[in-house]
Amino acid sequence: MLIKEFAELTGVSVRTLHYYDEIGLLKPAFADKSTGYRFYDENSLLRMQEILFYRELDFPLRSIAEILSSPDHDTKKSLEEQRKLLILKKERLERIISSIDDAMKGENIMSAFDNSEFEKYKAEAREKWGRTEAFEEYESKSADRGKAENDFLCGEMMEIFQRIGEIKNLPADSGEAQNLVKELQDFITGNYYTCTDEILSGLGKMYVGDERFKDNIDKAGGIGTAEFAAKAIEIYCSK
Repeated sequence: MLIKEFAELTGVSVRTLHYYDEIGLLKPAFADKSTGYRFYDENSLLRMQEILFYRELDFPLRSIAEILSSPDHDTKKSLEEQRKLLILKKERLERIISSIDDAMKGENIMSAFDNSEFEKYKAEAREKWGRTEAFEEYESKSADRGKAENDFLCGEMMEIFQRIGEIKNLPADSGEAQNLVKELQDFITGNYYTCTDEILSGLGKMYVGDERFKDNIDKAGGIGTAEFAAKAIEIYCSK
């Protein structure tokens, strides 16, 4: 099927499928060089199914790509693990929904927000499938942070994107734009994980390929900020 048909069937955008192709997460079954048309088949659908399950469990795209490309990847076992995680997630949501009724009666419902079992199992899954140097470094740096500090760092990063948005009328290769890209890279390295040019390049593509990132960045800096940031990052990383 053509990419538009595949996008409609799977519920993802054509832009996202282009991005997945770029990063090697989901290549089309066939690409017509003369027309540029991408075609997908049954195997593409099965792979997308796995990707969507992992995304539902908040696995980063880089980790999903590593998992699916691993030579010892076992689809059946992975689906079994995903099913366990989704059941735990479902049970937690059902507890919260049920607790709304109790809260309306004035009862204490804080226990409904206990997510420890899901997080424990999820950590085991990440340990098994998603262990990378960047992920380990991220865990180490974020281990002792509370919600307030994480919220503060998120705000600081959004402030960088806000300033990027303020200069999006300038050329993406301008000194101002390139300096802000460097500031963004240094911020990620200082607070999350070592942001190499390769990782930064991947992030730039994700900023426009993943609608959630694109929307948040555009909220910080205005419409077009994500596109401008991605272009500036591409130029920065190609030097």
